[in-house]
Amino acid sequence: MKKEIPYKIYLEETELPKQWLNLRAFRPNKPAPLLHPTTFQPMTQADMEQVFCAELAKQELDDSTPFIDIPQEIIDFYKMYRPAPLIRAYCLEKALGTPAKIYYKFEGNNTSGSHKLNSAIAQAYYAKQQGLKGVTTETGAGQWGTALSMACAYFGLDCKVFMVKCSYEQKPFRREVMRTYGANVTPSPSTTTEIGRKILEEFPGTSGSLGCAISEAVETASKLDGYRYALGSVLNQVLLHQSVIGLESKTALDKYGEKADIIIGCAGGGSNLGGLIAPFMAEKLQGKADYQFIAVEPSSCPTLTRGKYVYDYCDTGKVCPLQKMYTLGSGFIPAASHAGGLRYHGMTSTLSQLYDEGLMQARSVKQTEVFAAAEQFARVEGILPAPESAHAIRVAMDEALKCKETGEQKTILFGLTGTGYFDMMSYEKFHDGKMSDYIPTQAELQKGLDGLPKI
Repeated sequence: MKKEIPYKIYLEETELPKQWLNLRAFRPNKPAPLLHPTTFQPMTQADMEQVFCAELAKQELDDSTPFIDIPQEIIDFYKMYRPAPLIRAYCLEKALGTPAKIYYKFEGNNTSGSHKLNSAIAQAYYAKQQGLKGVTTETGAGQWGTALSMACAYFGLDCKVFMVKCSYEQKPFRREVMRTYGANVTPSPSTTTEIGRKILEEFPGTSGSLGCAISEAVETASKLDGYRYALGSVLNQVLLHQSVIGLESKTALDKYGEKADIIIGCAGGGSNLGGLIAPFMAEKLQGKADYQFIAVEPSSCPTLTRGKYVYDYCDTGKVCPLQKMYTLGSGFIPAASHAGGLRYHGMTSTLSQLYDEGLMQARSVKQTEVFAAAEQFARVEGILPAPESAHAIRVAMDEALKCKETGEQKTILFGLTGTGYFDMMSYEKFHDGKMSDYIPTQAELQKGLDGLPKI
């Protein structure tokens, strides 16, 4: 007999995951290896350690260990804001008039305002264990930079953040939160790095991209003794740490005898979606259960829906490893008018392979439709969502309305990755009717695709 489902499902502290789930270990077809940016040969542990902490390099290359123990110090930090609640969207269901059940996993109940802290604290921990002075990174909308700033402050590490220029200008308060936690924040592309100066020369007045910021962060780390680079998405080590989202979600649903039919997440580099679907996809790969997975991306940066599945550089400056992934080309720079942080040119190799094999779907949505969904959600559910999260909300609502038409009583789970209180300039543009739905032409996309490496 099923338990009565409360509005918010909280797990006990004892139910907090003690291990991360490594989704790649459940794959019969292992992902294509990372390639060295100059030799195009598979990256070795030694190669990876030139850029990343040793333990993180080991995790990045591990595609055989199903579960990896979470160090106790990280678990203790998680306890400050985890387990995160799984919330039944009763009010949204009523507003939509749908027979569907809608659940969302809320990751915004920490100062960073998003799920990014799950990996930031792990990466800072391993940097501290290695005896490093600090780390460098990039950030788009600012959630990752904020999270890593918090984690570095906790462990007494220096943190240097390259923030995509348009976000640096649009979100000054997010920048100031990072500075409050001791981070040095530089708008990217900048004149402080060789790569930044080169990009500015080639694209004068550019608003930047995550690919640009990544290049600057890696270059800076390589030139500073005692520093390594930390990435907030795309890499498999990040998806590993984010698996706590899915593990908690599944435990909560199991606790009340519920099974999700559709699982939805916004997709930029793939960290939150990869973490959310991890235990569910593992079951699907083992033939234990079936689920429908939907990745939602912006129409202005349609990586999965309009990109190519090939090897490409992870950054604009071509100094990072190459991944086999869906990509728009490392030289693609999204429109500055795009309001969310889903501005990355590629998609993590793990999700790219799942999508290519038909195990996951993808949809692109216009940003005015996204903000309309965000506004409706905020009015009935009481949480102001981040623009990134609202991409998932949009498609969750669409799926719920389909159930209204068909009468199907499906259970929908989506990831509410964070809050939108630092995104009010974007909300203002939407409310004032000044937000546009920029969709790149095929000719514009082709410019980025023409620069793909010939491998």
